[in-house]
Amino acid sequence: MTNFRMIDRDTGFLLPPSVDEWLPERHLARFVVEMIEGLDLRGMSGSYRGSGSASYHPTLLLGLLVYGYATGVFSSRKLERATYDSVAFRFIAANEHPDHDTIAAFRRRFLSEIKTLFVEVLLLAREMGVLKLGTVGLDGTKIHANASRHSALSYEHANKIEAQLKAEVADLMAKAEAADQADAPDGMSIPEELARRETRLAEIAKAKAVIEARAKERHARDLAEYEAKIAAREARTKATGKKPGGKPPAPPAEGALPTDQVNLTDPDSRIMPVAGGGFDQCYNAQAAVAAGSLLVVAADVVQAPNDKQQLGPILDQLDDLPDELGDVDTLLADNGYFSDANVNACADAGIDPLIAMGRQSHHQPLAERFAPAPPEPRDPTPVEAMAYRLKTPEGKKLYALRKQTPEPIFGIIKSVLGFRQFSLRGLENVCGEWSLVTMAWNIKRMFALSLAV
Repeated sequence: MTNFRMIDRDTGFLLPPSVDEWLPERHLARFVVEMIEGLDLRGMSGSYRGSGSASYHPTLLLGLLVYGYATGVFSSRKLERATYDSVAFRFIAANEHPDHDTIAAFRRRFLSEIKTLFVEVLLLAREMGVLKLGTVGLDGTKIHANASRHSALSYEHANKIEAQLKAEVADLMAKAEAADQADAPDGMSIPEELARRETRLAEIAKAKAVIEARAKERHARDLAEYEAKIAAREARTKATGKKPGGKPPAPPAEGALPTDQVNLTDPDSRIMPVAGGGFDQCYNAQAAVAAGSLLVVAADVVQAPNDKQQLGPILDQLDDLPDELGDVDTLLADNGYFSDANVNACADAGIDPLIAMGRQSHHQPLAERFAPAPPEPRDPTPVEAMAYRLKTPEGKKLYALRKQTPEPIFGIIKSVLGFRQFSLRGLENVCGEWSLVTMAWNIKRMFALSLAV
């Protein structure tokens, strides 16, 4: 005779169940609730009017978002569904079920406040003893925008469509003014066709204005660089008495180029090269990660596909961190961040940079790997000092930490959690969402470090 446990789904509880009994003591959902309760949310709660129907408390909604982003649930509709289907989400929501509109509106409304909470989480990590600054690795990754690259409109194509629509409007106006409209096709409503084309013309004019404004900004930047190069050539000629070799730089062209484009769905996003080849509509997400703890200590999102200009803003963020978090003494970055200006900026900030000065081969010969350090230069410039340090055994060992510092974080966020596309649109909004992503990662990482203690 078989012996099975009885299946009973009908008998009610003698006493109401407590959500506190649904999860084990050491669970990420409990840790998220404790962390959120330790944050200063007065900036959020104080913005509610206090009238009308009772609102969900910010600790509940923020807890749902943080736990969702930490476990790969980003959609507000999926978060709402999880409050019914998942025991962990039920625990965080205290058995409440905020709808997806409420969750999405909360996320949009408090993105700027979430960015300030990012630093508070770092302070809590410091109190727990799991965060230690010192060596920081910097890298960037392309994350898809919430827009298709097929929604991009080039300046050349915009002009072609504009000319076509204007010709069609003129033709429709001629048909409308004709005494008899016998030549109008059956089913054609001239007012509706005119309205549709006028709407498209207005959208194209707006897109062209954006492209032209960007071209104007680009021309101002290029003109400043051109004038600096001309001034340097003239100074070299004056100092040496000889004309510099090579062709003089050409002045930048004004106006929009035919290939300049704007995305009609998310104008702030840009076409960028992506891993594996090809191009897509993306943003460039930056993260500075503390070696050892693998906690993100600075984060940013930019529209430029390259990383050369992104080191300065990250240095500013690191400088703005509270003094109690400690100081950054070494910054690791790949060749995409190398420039004399970036190395000098690190030196001015009191940080020793270790930035690759060229592409490194994956399989270095033994003689090159274990070559002795060259003689130390006398009175070196910051770039010369860094080049020497990169060739020392200590510098090589320290720089080797770069690949195991920020890159695993990006791999987990994109491949394990599945965050490959922003849910929001617009540069300011995606910056806030990236802060939420990295803050959720930090809390999840802090939980893992606390279990290892």
